[in-house]
Amino acid sequence: MNKAITEGLVLMPPKFENGLDVWSSQDGTLGSDTYEGDPNAAFVPADQDFGGCLELLKTQDTQKLRWMGQSPLLPGCYLRISARVKAMSGNLPDVQIAGWAGGAGDTHVTGLPETGPHVTLQSYGDVVTVSAIVGTGARNGVDMIWGSTPLYGHFGLDLTGLNGGVVRIDDLQIEDMTSLFLRTMMDWVDVRDYGAIGDGVTDNRAAFEAADAAANGREVLVSEGVYFLNDHVTFENSVRFVGTVIMPQDKRLSLTKNFDLPAYIDAFGDELLAFKKAVQSLFNFSDHESLDMKGRQITIDEPIDIHATVGNKDSYANRRVIQNGQFDAVDSANWNSDVFTSQATYSTSNNKQLTGVINVAQIQVGSLVQGSGVGREVYVESVNIGAQTVNLSHPLYDAVGTQVFTFTRFKYILDFHGFSSLSRFVLDEVDLKCNGNASGIMLAKNGLIFHVRDCFLTKPKDRGITSIGTGCQGMLVDRCQFLSNEQPLRAQDRRSIALNVNANDTKIRDNRVVKFGHFAVVHGAGHIFTGNHWFQGDNEPNGLVQAGIAFTQTNVKSTVTGNYIDNSFIEWTNEHDSEPGFSNESSFGGLTVNSNIFTANDVAPWFNWIVIKPYGSGHFVSGMNVSGNTFKSLNGNIDRADYVDDSIAGLDFGRMRNIVWLGNIYIAATNQTHNPVTLPHTQVTDAKTWDVDFSAHLPFEGRARRVTGLVAEGQISKGLNTQVIDMPFVSVEQGANKNHIHLTWAEACKGTVQLTARVDNPI
Repeated sequence: MNKAITEGLVLMPPKFENGLDVWSSQDGTLGSDTYEGDPNAAFVPADQDFGGCLELLKTQDTQKLRWMGQSPLLPGCYLRISARVKAMSGNLPDVQIAGWAGGAGDTHVTGLPETGPHVTLQSYGDVVTVSAIVGTGARNGVDMIWGSTPLYGHFGLDLTGLNGGVVRIDDLQIEDMTSLFLRTMMDWVDVRDYGAIGDGVTDNRAAFEAADAAANGREVLVSEGVYFLNDHVTFENSVRFVGTVIMPQDKRLSLTKNFDLPAYIDAFGDELLAFKKAVQSLFNFSDHESLDMKGRQITIDEPIDIHATVGNKDSYANRRVIQNGQFDAVDSANWNSDVFTSQATYSTSNNKQLTGVINVAQIQVGSLVQGSGVGREVYVESVNIGAQTVNLSHPLYDAVGTQVFTFTRFKYILDFHGFSSLSRFVLDEVDLKCNGNASGIMLAKNGLIFHVRDCFLTKPKDRGITSIGTGCQGMLVDRCQFLSNEQPLRAQDRRSIALNVNANDTKIRDNRVVKFGHFAVVHGAGHIFTGNHWFQGDNEPNGLVQAGIAFTQTNVKSTVTGNYIDNSFIEWTNEHDSEPGFSNESSFGGLTVNSNIFTANDVAPWFNWIVIKPYGSGHFVSGMNVSGNTFKSLNGNIDRADYVDDSIAGLDFGRMRNIVWLGNIYIAATNQTHNPVTLPHTQVTDAKTWDVDFSAHLPFEGRARRVTGLVAEGQISKGLNTQVIDMPFVSVEQGANKNHIHLTWAEACKGTVQLTARVDNPI
């Protein structure tokens, strides 16, 4: 590189023979004194060594000689100033190259080295060459390191030491020596060449930006050192870090051409800090939508608060992705759950709020709420300290009045709770190694389509994915592995939950979930569970089993299709209803369960795969499809596949409607459920009323409410085989539990019929 050639810069001063009016005896600035007409200076036209040269009598302690022309000093440029000097008579002085650093507005840039190495003249007549290199970067061999602030220099030399000597000076030479430091074959530029100083104190933002501007498609090299950046810095070219950078927490480093985690780790020298700085940039620039961790593992001993890390945004809706890496949560007290108890009052008039909360300031957003009459997975969505109120993610089913509640704040590897809204965020191929120390992911309060795909959540301490508000609206969880930390425990002793949902329209697909307390606690409607395999068994014979999926809303409009449901069951409740009794609302309905594999191993006979648990009276099933499933029990029979848990309230079987329960396969189930169900009934002795028992087959042991078919199989006869041709009439809802049907004939008879009954009415 030679700026005189490539950019046409004029570097060389004029010869002395052209006149001394451009040669200053001061700093070289406009208006300074010159040597023109000075009695102590003269042009010598024919020196035997120099040809034409300047002869000076030293009369000052520092006798200055400066060219008044402005020698430009561009970023990344290095100039060598040299002169040949010889002593002629009198005292022998010292000689050194010197300059004056000029900045914008022709101001003097102070605080810089403006002299080169000094040389003492030893004898008369001997030619001595003095030289110095000036440049922007702190490189070996640079005598005057000026950085990026000076724009030009007035260069020359100083005579110091004893006065009274006469010296002759050959014409001053200024040459571009940049190629000695920056070989043109190199495809990088060094920030040091643009004034960067890696002392950990000097602000290098301007130097970094100058190097980036000069790179013009080449790589920027951050050489060895620690470089302080006091403001945001954006690189438009690729950057290679040998040294590291430090910057305030709220300042961003954006690497637009090599935006990935390893580059940030190289930049900051610390994995966690590097991740946070990369996330800052991810949320603040539009020219990259994905942070690739490049397979790197980050070891962490505390939660990562993504909202606090970003620092300047409370809501965000542009698609952003973190992908291809691992977080390793190591043992630390920072993961300990914060547990507080406080007295508070609950009323159904404002059914998602606690009022009069004692010591409300200690309650943290995102805390799990527990207490009498509180359903599962109720979280603190917000806290108003002044009003002493706590807003909840769900209503409470039976908590009216004042009581003491427990608030438990789990700690998560990735915590998004600080965002008021976060949409279209993706975690892709990320391994969250919770290691029994931390929980996995806490979602933002609100937002759409948070997507977790092809990820591992390994041994979360308490929770895998937690929603504290509606940040789960439209959430997608695809092809993930949820591996419990509680696998050695009995099923009934497990308390961890893989994920919960509060809003609508989630898609939970093709995941593998191993031995949690629950796979999913799901509120809202419009959910799709497909292709998942979750299993929750243990080694205890006749063991107790917990729900895999727990739906907590009556009308769910959801489907559970093509899953492998192993040693767990689907539970359907309305525990997130402040007035859980039925009152002119949609009751249990809208659930489709089809083409699943249901398996149970070593369970008690009373185990069931589909359980409805009303939390208030008057409810019924209105719209449910259970078809094409395989129900198989291993190592012992179960009584039946379905059950109503009436420990709080039962169902109103007189209002059941629109239930399809067909085409299922039962293996080792004593009673097999169908709707409609067709049973053969054989009356072996003459009787006018035939009693047909449907109790073993109607869904949820409901009532036999309708007959849709009656066919005689063979002859109906009386006495000694006298044919009966009359048809009977039917009486539904017979028996103590109304699950029998009576056939009443005109006269006593016997024979075999196929009778089809339903548990429901169509409307």
